[in-house]
Amino acid sequence: QVHLVESGGGSVQAGGSLRITCAVSGSTFSRYSMGWFRQAPGKGREFVAAIARSGSTSTYLTSVKGRFTISRDNANNTMYLHMNSLKPEDTAVYYCAASKEGAGLDWTVFTRRIDYESWGQGTQVTVSS
Repeated sequence: QVHLVESGGGSVQAGGSLRITCAVSGSTFSRYSMGWFRQAPGKGREFVAAIARSGSTSTYLTSVKGRFTISRDNANNTMYLHMNSLKPEDTAVYYCAASKEGAGLDWTVFTRRIDYESWGQGTQVTVSS
């Protein structure tokens, strides 16, 4: 398993932007498909975005498509989530997750929690109206 640490969360007004980062250690980063999930108070953890281990493919929750961008830097073992046009309903704890090592193909993305083996501790994003 890999070790994941999120950073970059904070408070922002509606319409603002944030970038959150997931630093990965403990194994070869490029062997893992990666994802972002979030959990709002009183709600379950939901999929937000995923990126293939090659970086060639990504997919998004419909409500964030066009506002959020997931990216990764395999040379520096880091994944990002750039969030623009933030809305109060984006308020949540955001978690990064790594698949099982070598799962899928270079272009495979996963959207189910069950497909992820390692999780970070989360970073809070708060959007005020």
